[in-house]
Amino acid sequence: MTSFGAEQQSSSEDKSALRPAATVMLIRDVADGIEVFMLQRTHSAAFAGGMYVFPGGRVDATDGTDELEAFCDGLDDAQASGLLQIPRGGLAYWVAAIRECFEEAGVLLARNLETNNLIAFNDVATQNRFAQARHDIHDSSLNMIQLCERENLKLVTGSIHYVSHWITPVGEARRFDTRFFVASAPSSQEPLHDSQETIASLWVNPQQALDKLARGELAMFPPTSENLKFLAQYATTAEVLAAAAKVSNPVAILPRLRTNSDGKVIGVLMPGDPEY
Repeated sequence: MTSFGAEQQSSSEDKSALRPAATVMLIRDVADGIEVFMLQRTHSAAFAGGMYVFPGGRVDATDGTDELEAFCDGLDDAQASGLLQIPRGGLAYWVAAIRECFEEAGVLLARNLETNNLIAFNDVATQNRFAQARHDIHDSSLNMIQLCERENLKLVTGSIHYVSHWITPVGEARRFDTRFFVASAPSSQEPLHDSQETIASLWVNPQQALDKLARGELAMFPPTSENLKFLAQYATTAEVLAAAAKVSNPVAILPRLRTNSDGKVIGVLMPGDPEY
């Protein structure tokens, strides 16, 4: 896994280079179906400003350290790399999804080794302690290994399912090689945007989110809307997770920028579109 960090560091020197990234769709059951948690990125963001997204971001070098494997439940690097069809370093994507979810949404997908249950933020002292940890992870004064050691945790990587693979179109200033995951949201944690990188958040039924997109009420990129379409097929989190567990070797989807005669970008073309 350590070689991943070196690859990540070298790629970060070139803004046009593909950056590994991970995104997780947190889902929960409600009376009339399921809901997914979404965040609105700040309008001043260098990438996807104002867009509604799922918690996620870049895979950092620290996500791929060998030592982290011991703090991951139900998935090792060889298995993760096999699922992603890469030689090594695959577990870093799962770790990044968990870390980014904690940083951006305040939800930590981890198991308490004493209770054997997902970590619960069910009292003020615990809430305050993990709110500070969220801040410290974000500013890199604390890393995931230190957090797991301090709180006696294991990351529930085995419960997070890989469902799709998207690559930012050629021509964009910042390009990402993003793996999308899905996980059940812990009932004992309440997600909330960080008011820094993200300025709003909501739980929304996947089909209703797509309807809001069609009406112009929510702005989102095709990878987000296409993953919402996947979720919208199912009525319960159990159905989603069962379907996600059966996803095998997702094809990497690379949209293309649609330009006019002056070279101005006027849209995005998807594989299968006539002009693609």
